[in-house]
Amino acid sequence: MSDIFIGLMSGTSLDGVDAVAVRFDNGRMALLGEAFVSYPLAVREQVLALQQVADNELDRSARLGNELAQLYAAAVQAVLQHAGLAADQVQAVACHGQTIRHAPQAGYTLQIGNLALLAELTGIDVIGDLRSRDVAAGGQGAPLVPAFHQAMFASPATPRAILNIGGIANLTRLQPDAPVIGFDTGPGNMLLDAWIRHHRNQDYDADGAWAASGHCNDALLQILLAEPYFSAGVPKSTGRDLFSLEWLAARLERFRLQHGDIDAANVQATLLALSAHSIADAVTRFAPATRELYLCGGGVRNGALCRALAALLPGVQIAATDALGLPAQQVEAAAFAWLGWRFCQRAPGNLPQVTGASGLRVLGALYPH
Repeated sequence: MSDIFIGLMSGTSLDGVDAVAVRFDNGRMALLGEAFVSYPLAVREQVLALQQVADNELDRSARLGNELAQLYAAAVQAVLQHAGLAADQVQAVACHGQTIRHAPQAGYTLQIGNLALLAELTGIDVIGDLRSRDVAAGGQGAPLVPAFHQAMFASPATPRAILNIGGIANLTRLQPDAPVIGFDTGPGNMLLDAWIRHHRNQDYDADGAWAASGHCNDALLQILLAEPYFSAGVPKSTGRDLFSLEWLAARLERFRLQHGDIDAANVQATLLALSAHSIADAVTRFAPATRELYLCGGGVRNGALCRALAALLPGVQIAATDALGLPAQQVEAAAFAWLGWRFCQRAPGNLPQVTGASGLRVLGALYPH
């Protein structure tokens, strides 16, 4: 049986599907190919709409799941072509699905995408539903990538941390003399993307240029940082259920009642500072020994955000995960390929000290082709 797996990741940024093909050999991973399939605007809008309670949710989510399966299948075909592979050379596709609700406090996290249809379309076994077993065991179901970070990036001598900056940012502490911990620090790109989409009809703030054109408002920043999530202990995870435009609007209203109006560019600059400060505070609080911080995810392309992080963490060497041999844009998809590989070995994929689950669990469900 081949040890080649395809990992598919579509996260909270809602930009599209990242796909990688990897080979595992005695735990070592070799990247064979990668691809990206963008989300059409209509799909992005449907995902956002399902974040809110509304009519006819069951039908809308089922139909969107079918559309997502088609996009996932296109990503599989693209990565097969890039890697020069045939479908029968791949043991399984590990698909994260698209999160539409994340409520571990209520005992569930929900990712959609018709995985049975994906198996039908690709002719490859599909492994999905990778979060719910951890939640069933009392965990947050997130983040799941720290186990992969530990397997691929840990150093026996140097205290490191891995920071994924997607829609939500998550941090993994890899310290030789301490257990691995990982958690969501708060918003990464999510609020930045939502604010520029609302005001400029752009999907993201390229290189943080719009934020850099404004000025951080310290009073607004303190209102935003007062969100209890930031001071909560670990384990913890979050998502669009909390950090939405509605969340921001309520705090902007509080600011305006006290200080008056604020320019949209200055709000963007303050949102960038919120991401940077919440990340840096998390490093200082939970991983103070960190000497090397490796970045992955879409936020790596936001130069203004990376510079802000460097200014807040002057004693920490900051670089992209490319320096460790895995390109920053491919880490999360590779992590889910790894989780698929672990599932096929019936080996656990979670870290209880990260998620809060009652023990190690094999994660996922199999949809044979």
